[in-house]
Amino acid sequence: MKDRARGCLLGLAAGDALGAPAENLSPAEIRRRWGRLTEIEGGGTDDTEYAVFAASLLVRHGHGLTARLVAEAYRTEIIPRVTGPMRGAGFSELGTVEALRHGLEPPLTGLVHSHGWSDGLAMRAAPYGVFCPGDPAEAARLVEQDGLVSGSGEGILGGRAVAGAVAAAMGGASVEEIVPAALSVIPADSWTARNIVRVCEVLGWSPPTGATRAATDLELVEALHEAVVVRHYPWTDIAPEAVSLALAAFLVGEGDVEASVTFGVSLGRDADTIGAIAGAIAGAGQGEGGVPERWAARIGPVTGKCLPVVAGRHVLDVADELAKGL
Repeated sequence: MKDRARGCLLGLAAGDALGAPAENLSPAEIRRRWGRLTEIEGGGTDDTEYAVFAASLLVRHGHGLTARLVAEAYRTEIIPRVTGPMRGAGFSELGTVEALRHGLEPPLTGLVHSHGWSDGLAMRAAPYGVFCPGDPAEAARLVEQDGLVSGSGEGILGGRAVAGAVAAAMGGASVEEIVPAALSVIPADSWTARNIVRVCEVLGWSPPTGATRAATDLELVEALHEAVVVRHYPWTDIAPEAVSLALAAFLVGEGDVEASVTFGVSLGRDADTIGAIAGAIAGAGQGEGGVPERWAARIGPVTGKCLPVVAGRHVLDVADELAKGL
């Protein structure tokens, strides 16, 4: 479990860092600049920092975590340290901070702003899966407690799907079992579930046979965008889109960390979050050794540029703490 926990959070951090320079870019622009992004150029984003914060909540509260406790942690550990703009924070988290400052409590804190469907919960959902190896339902229940503070509707469902997938991978599930695990913890008629089904159809994937990749990467990217991308909307942090594309990347990469992450960030859009989710699921399946050494060497302690409370923490130390609580 310790090895899988380390692989999960290290894969998340690597996917976040690799995808960071490609965030909000189109696949065509990514190809023009890099051909294919394979090397980490800088540090991670709020995705890694929020995942570290979520893990700290689980270490303290375990299966007793509630939305009230999450809100209290925001009030005592995040808000007092926000003296200026939260650099790199997502819309849903910014809206939550303002709601809490005005005295609201969850679930209203996740309902009053207009970005409850964002992928802010999905990007930090992996620790909940780590904490519940082999139990997607419990991982989904716990991550929803976190999600009630900052999101609603599809935003929470996206987090549940990611937590469920990671929990399955932590329990030793095969690549073919990961998508069914993600779908098992969200309604079949939800936007998130429909998008996951659509990307599977694009890939020609169905359990137990797995994905059949007759198309080239370029053709797959275009087909996946056509299937799930909301082109008319100006922002890219849409949970049903990011989660489904991350699962598609995991399937295309056949569970290999490097293959999954590099394909994921090539999709553009919210590339750091897509890479982080794909890396977390693949890393949970392959363990620490599955993350390329050259990527692992580039992952240092988080800077706290978005969340000062987590400054100086390393994802490997956080993973070890989570594993101790299992």
